Amino acid sequence: MDLKENKEVILDEKEIQQALKSMAREIASRHESLEDICLIGIRTGGAFLAERLRRELTKGDKEKLLTGVLDINLYRDDWTRIGPNPKLGSTEITFSIDDRVVILVDDVLFTGRTTRAAMDALIDFGRPRKIELAVLVDRGEKERELPIKANYVVKEWETSGNDTINVYLREAGFRDQVVVEEKKKSQRRGVFHDFNNRYQDSRSLGDDRYHVQGGGGGREVRAERWGMFSLCSPHYSGDNHQ
Repeated sequence: MDLKENKEVILDEKEIQQALKSMAREIASRHESLEDICLIGIRTGGAFLAERLRRELTKGDKEKLLTGVLDINLYRDDWTRIGPNPKLGSTEITFSIDDRVVILVDDVLFTGRTTRAAMDALIDFGRPRKIELAVLVDRGEKERELPIKANYVVKEWETSGNDTINVYLREAGFRDQVVVEEKKKSQRRGVFHDFNNRYQDSRSLGDDRYHVQGGGGGREVRAERWGMFSLCSPHYSGDNHQ
């Protein structure tokens, strides 16, 4: 699927491919072994990128590097602002993260609130030795709202408050591109910059039933507090949000 014209492309397909190869080399150079490392992608774009990084780091050998997917919607601090029945994707962490180096992977670092939510979620699964952050684009510290900085960054790109940076990937049916677009009027400040895209991706690619895999009970506690899900089953069924 191609994008409309008059978008400012800051990373094209070839540049994204080369950037991930370079990021994989940097990760490998900072760590003596992959045995104690795991990649966890923040759904949705980060999950796609984490899988690509895994392939680059292991040359196709899945057994060499644990990789998981994290849905952070229950941990968002703007949860009550995004509608009565937000769509939940599945979290897929089937291994222990205790005493591991967890590399969180996301597409764009903006305010830092997505990363904060992801770290909160991770703690419910265990106690990692260290958490690192890898992103395609860092929008700079001007709009950062929390003291968060990425360890691995492909491109830094400062934008005005009227712009948004969206990452389009082939796994979601697009040509690989990172583009700067004018923010729609409906995108209020305080809502994650890429929530509309994340939400649409999770509707089409996420599981209709939210399933917590792995340890920890924080998600159950949050769900019970908000009275949104039944605790009679490890699967939480939510209504589709239009």
